[in-house]
Amino acid sequence: MDLIDLLKRVESKTLEFKRDLSSPNGVLRTIVAFANTAGGVLLLGVEDATRNVRGVEKPLAMEERLANLISDSILPRLIPDIEVLPWRRTHVLAVQVHPSPARPHYLANAGLEGGAYVRFGSTNHRADRELIDELRRFSRGETFDEQAMPDCNSEAIDFRAASESFASVRKLKRADLDTLRLTIKHQGRKVPTIGGMLLFGKQRHRYFPDAWVQAGRFRGTDKTHIIDTLEISNFPVNAVEEAIAFVQKHSLHGMEIGDVRREEHWNLPPVAVREAIINAIVHTDYSQHGAPIRISIYDDRLEVENPGLLPFGLTVDDLLLGVSKLRNRVIGRVFHELGLIEQWGSGFQRMVAVCRDAGLAPPVLEEIGTRFRVTIHTARTSAPSVDKTDRTILDSLAEGSGHSTQEVADLIGLTTRATRARLRKLVERGLVREIGTSPQDPRRRYFRAG
Repeated sequence: MDLIDLLKRVESKTLEFKRDLSSPNGVLRTIVAFANTAGGVLLLGVEDATRNVRGVEKPLAMEERLANLISDSILPRLIPDIEVLPWRRTHVLAVQVHPSPARPHYLANAGLEGGAYVRFGSTNHRADRELIDELRRFSRGETFDEQAMPDCNSEAIDFRAASESFASVRKLKRADLDTLRLTIKHQGRKVPTIGGMLLFGKQRHRYFPDAWVQAGRFRGTDKTHIIDTLEISNFPVNAVEEAIAFVQKHSLHGMEIGDVRREEHWNLPPVAVREAIINAIVHTDYSQHGAPIRISIYDDRLEVENPGLLPFGLTVDDLLLGVSKLRNRVIGRVFHELGLIEQWGSGFQRMVAVCRDAGLAPPVLEEIGTRFRVTIHTARTSAPSVDKTDRTILDSLAEGSGHSTQEVADLIGLTTRATRARLRKLVERGLVREIGTSPQDPRRRYFRAG
């Protein structure tokens, strides 16, 4: 373990400093929280505020004491790696806790209801009943949306709505409801799963009143002045398009309410917006109560926030590396079949790439309490990255009358297929906008977006 590297970092979801073992309960809570969430390293002998190394006296004796405390105080039994690290004339005790398959762990003297902890950012929080249930499901390899709803029957699923959602992909059959896990056999009866109810339930808001999207456009950089709001209560598959349309409606520099004609400068890459919204819908913790998914548009940024910590064992750094864990398998499977999710784990990497290409800062990913937020800032940090051919396309579109795919192809000397692929990427990056009745519209025209 590299002590110098650890000391360079700040306390986080997976790192904590403790001066000593004078307050063992705090140490034990951190170890429980690490085991229940994403693992982590606890350094004993380091001041948490300054990161000054004070060291520990009699490190071998303290190592034995700590091992006994962990063994006697935490259930189910937990055995972390404890290492004595030399530092100049003293030593630091490093406790490495791995994400545990035996979740939920808890302090024996407080019991499961009062002694289970999870990690929020750099702090430990007592897990409520919903989080304890989530920990148990995770240990069993189950997801919330796969559970049966025994009080309903299979007719609770709106088959017509499901069929319409799949119409562009394939003809949906009644048997497909079982294959997609929208319905399941429970005690000899066919009933909807929670995922089926959330996706296509006729009375989904009766059972999940917070499963909707709240969108708002605010003037300035806080929520003091509201310009426009929208409550999206449609089926999740349709809610994606409604939410994207709301963001696109307001993703203009210098947007003002009124009849003044303005030149349009798109400031948010459509692909990044789409990925953020789809991620929020697919990964929301629908077992939580009290708040919907929220989309907030300010003058300088877009925030997309959903209920739910990252799936246990996952960190923000993992997301940026393409590591993914589905919180809701039923919802994720349906979104994948509909082409709304292209490849598991690639969404955040794609968001980073399109923001970089558009000259924007990388999206900010963060856990805030029991919610997860993606923030995309609209201020350009550099010029958009384009090659010579793309620059030719953008310059040709600057006149404002727009071009068809064939006209652009003739200009750059490529096939219409290759040209269409380039134009699609420029649209995804927010540098070009397209106008037409559909992707197959032969009169579809492309315009410079900024």
